[in-house]
Amino acid sequence: MTKDGKKTFRSAEWFGKANKDGFHHRSWMKNQGIPDDEFDGRPVIGICNTWSELTPCNGHFRELAEKVRYGILEAGGFPLEFPVMSLGETLMRPTTMLFRNLVSMDVEESIRANPIDGVVLMVGCDKTTPALLMGAASCDLPTLALSGGPMLNGDYRGEKLGSGTHVWKFDAMVKAGEMTLADFMGAEAGNARSPGHCMTMGTASTMASMVEALGMGMTANAAIPAADARRKTLAQMAGRRIVEMVREDLRMSRVLTRAAFENAIRVNGAIGGSTNAVIHLIAVARRMGVNLNLADWDALGHDVPCLVNLMPSGEYLMEDFYYAGGLPAVMRELGEAGLLNRDALTVTGRTMWDNVKDAECFNRQVIHAFAAPYKDKGGIAVLSGNLAPSGAVLKPSAATPELMVHRGRAVVFEDIEDYHARVDDPDLDIDETCVMVLKNCGPKGYPGMAEVGNMALPAKILKKGITDMVRVSDARMSGTAYGTVVLHTAPEAADGGPLALVRDGDMISLDVPNRSLTLEVADDELAARRAAWTPPPPPMARGYVNLFHRHVTQADAGCDLDFLVGGSGAAVPRESH
Repeated sequence: MTKDGKKTFRSAEWFGKANKDGFHHRSWMKNQGIPDDEFDGRPVIGICNTWSELTPCNGHFRELAEKVRYGILEAGGFPLEFPVMSLGETLMRPTTMLFRNLVSMDVEESIRANPIDGVVLMVGCDKTTPALLMGAASCDLPTLALSGGPMLNGDYRGEKLGSGTHVWKFDAMVKAGEMTLADFMGAEAGNARSPGHCMTMGTASTMASMVEALGMGMTANAAIPAADARRKTLAQMAGRRIVEMVREDLRMSRVLTRAAFENAIRVNGAIGGSTNAVIHLIAVARRMGVNLNLADWDALGHDVPCLVNLMPSGEYLMEDFYYAGGLPAVMRELGEAGLLNRDALTVTGRTMWDNVKDAECFNRQVIHAFAAPYKDKGGIAVLSGNLAPSGAVLKPSAATPELMVHRGRAVVFEDIEDYHARVDDPDLDIDETCVMVLKNCGPKGYPGMAEVGNMALPAKILKKGITDMVRVSDARMSGTAYGTVVLHTAPEAADGGPLALVRDGDMISLDVPNRSLTLEVADDELAARRAAWTPPPPPMARGYVNLFHRHVTQADAGCDLDFLVGGSGAAVPRESH
């Protein structure tokens, strides 16, 4: 506390000293026209912005950040915006997942090294949300995440277009001769017709929902469209609230508790959320010191009914979801069914139940009641067996029920290049009963674990009218995708997992009800194959990619870098002058 009774904030170590160090820090800031009274001990709020023209989903963040700034100023805070590396899912190669951990390092060190008392995380496109949450969690300051919101519904010739979902659908239709290339290209203009991220319940919308379900965002954060004025209002209210959070010392560790993660897992099931949430939430939890694993996902979420009728599992989109009542209406259903930790604290300063208990549903076609769900099971199925000793995942709500128990002959692709070279070869020995297997697309193998697990079916299969087959890989898939796809098989092939040993003609058994994934090959034969196996070379001899390859954990542990697990807090670094 200061002599006049005011609370002393972390930023006082920079701006509060009447010596040469204080002179140095304040005087340089004043070259931006900042008046003296901004340094009078008010809380400094960082606005961590992932705006970039290379990240179209976040292209409106300059305007949104200004609304956050207004709210901070109204509440008596001192706003300072800073950039971090932005991850644009639509353009970056080989995959944004390769750089999620790099961005988390950027966020962590930017917060810790600067005079910040609290921070608003501007999140939107898929990996920006977990990256910023992970980095901030390792600092544990008062933190609030603000999502940028989904795009308006896509439209083409009167048909609702879902970003991502319709790309896969239309591409398959072109290959099957059911859609002309001209019509395929014509649909492009109606696919992304406003600011915002994917409007399907893909990874971006799922992670925006996770922000709200964890208690890390304002109520209604998940679904307000980016183009809706109410998104700007939410941003301004977030700016006001973060100042109050600093004064209350409401840190991330008080919000991101075990109870919060349990809520998020159940919400993911209820919304039919992306399989990518499994990896991201495990990574965030472990930064916070909360032990979360695949078994928790199966135990807490697998039997949660899917209440939300959204693409890719259903027919509606995020704009419809918001008008129907949004995530608060879903969480009220869960709370009344006894599947919500009601007392979990949120960034609003209130409990989760206080936030959602009065929520209403305005369209039961979009948000179903718990007693009459859209689908009986919406959670993530966690599989194990000799093909996935450390686990694999499958999204039942996006899969074909008839394929949930299946035995088939393996057709193996050694890597994504092999897949692209052979998948549409008319001479490929494959039929709809086979199991497509893709290797070397995990964290180390790709590198970065790209979203290629939802392999498009061979053209000759599509032309028969078949739209789904069992597919197994160590890759991820886009949250906008669908199909009976086994993902995140761990350990991955490039790390010597059993997936590396699968050969053409091997029989694979999938039994989702019994959570098993089995390679029907004798142990002695597998041992002989392992003795002959050699690991692929590192993808790069230098730089971040090499660091990633050497230190990334497997999918079941969140694909974080092993030396980043846990956090160091926000201790003020030593003075440099």
